[in-house]
Amino acid sequence: MPFKNLDYQFNNLELLKTALTHRSVGKNNYERMEFLGDSVLGLVITDALFNLYPDEAEGVLTRLRSYLVKRETLSKLAREMNLGENIKLGAGELKSGGWRRESILANTLEAIIGAVYLDSDFTTSQNVVLAIYDAELKSLDVNKVGKDPKTVLQEILQSKKMPLPVYTVINEFGEDHKKTFVITCQVAGLDQIIEANGRSKRFAEQLAASKALMLLENEAN
Repeated sequence: MPFKNLDYQFNNLELLKTALTHRSVGKNNYERMEFLGDSVLGLVITDALFNLYPDEAEGVLTRLRSYLVKRETLSKLAREMNLGENIKLGAGELKSGGWRRESILANTLEAIIGAVYLDSDFTTSQNVVLAIYDAELKSLDVNKVGKDPKTVLQEILQSKKMPLPVYTVINEFGEDHKKTFVITCQVAGLDQIIEANGRSKRFAEQLAASKALMLLENEAN
């Protein structure tokens, strides 16, 4: 059962099989291994960042770690390793395409890290994690990675001594617990007013900021 970027041969294949088994299959699933793998992953990434960036403050290291261990990053790495096609799912999850779901992919990768730890030791697990994360660690941009679009947009405008973006809620609809907010974002240097919507004001503003960043990048090119 070869996986790309997993430089490890299991002594106990049952551990690997369990790590690849979703809870929809039955009681013997990956949830406990995922719990363990999450802790191993957090410590390995924390240690790596501590040594890679000796001059960075705690806040920066925390932001980088959050980016590296978040669901989106884990699921991307899991896809690159071709984990999805090897996950054992119950009939319902299989029918709904669970092998493509970010949460399942991320949880499975954490479970595999936990399985490696159980099958070996911490040092071996550390080497496995660092091999999986090699490209991510090498491509980290301390000034951008982990920052939300609103923060990046604000910093770009401040660096150019331009006014900060103005976000305005122009509409909201839906029931109280299911509201959708429509907001506009006005950015100096962009002729058009950007519009976005989301289930919260914060999400809508982040989406609008993301659109603004793309427009600014296109104009720069």
